[in-house]
Amino acid sequence: MKTHSFISSAIAASVLICFSACSPQPEKPVEGKIKRETISFSPKVTGRILKIYVQEGDLVSKGDTLAMLDVPEVSAKLAQAKGAVKATQAQRALARNGATENQLKQLSAKQTGLREQYSFAEKSFKRAEAMFADSMMTPQAFDEAYAKYQGAKAQLEAVNAELSEAQKGTRTETQTASQGQADQALGLLREAEVAYSERYIIATNDMLLETISLREGELATAGYALFNGYLSSSAYFRFTVPESRIASYQKGGEITVRVPYAGETVSGKILTIRQLNRYADITTAYPDYKIEDAIYELKVAPLDKNAAEKLLTNASVTL
Repeated sequence: MKTHSFISSAIAASVLICFSACSPQPEKPVEGKIKRETISFSPKVTGRILKIYVQEGDLVSKGDTLAMLDVPEVSAKLAQAKGAVKATQAQRALARNGATENQLKQLSAKQTGLREQYSFAEKSFKRAEAMFADSMMTPQAFDEAYAKYQGAKAQLEAVNAELSEAQKGTRTETQTASQGQADQALGLLREAEVAYSERYIIATNDMLLETISLREGELATAGYALFNGYLSSSAYFRFTVPESRIASYQKGGEITVRVPYAGETVSGKILTIRQLNRYADITTAYPDYKIEDAIYELKVAPLDKNAAEKLLTNASVTL
């Protein structure tokens, strides 16, 4: 009897095992992660960090000042540009206004004196010319009188031209050149002012600040990501789905996402379905797919963005 009972129990166990093995196993839930759109802020110029105005975990608004840098090279260029602007503005004013009243008086007095010298030299030359014609003057003395006459004439012509130009004003070409120099100096000043303003790192978007890469006193190079974080209201769900199960999901379809750590569900809409390459980042640790299957990524946007904002980034979710 004992033998018969043992055999019956063994047969029943075998049937149960066979039935369990042959019955279909439930599919594992599709696993994913909570993600957010990232953003970084970097300085445009290299400088030492003087002050950081925010802390990790802060909610930063567009236009907020995040940090201030010390940029001595730009400060020096700004001072040079301001000096150049002042100098070119003075030159432009001089070219536009021409000679002053005192300068005109000085030129007029100079003209009067040279006119008297010329008149005396002319009379002396005429007397010398008559005496030389009568052989009463040596050729050397005559040449000296002629040279003095020509010199006085040239000096008078020069001062006449100088006075005429001063009375008419500066030439148009000179005024144009001085205006061009002034415009160039103003351009350099604006460039230096823009570079000087870049010592402040300003937030260009609303964001949740996650990490600050450097501290006060350290050197921040241009283009280095100093502040990193997540854009506000940018939470979404990312799932990796094998080819064998992708037919269950359609772009634009609404699905329910379970958040295990929070013990709640969130409704979402499938934004994109795209194929991943073999070496792509797989969301699940042990995805349930065959090696020959293609892999697809689902990007799901929560219907209630405000509710999704409280969820933790990179926490696990399931479909």
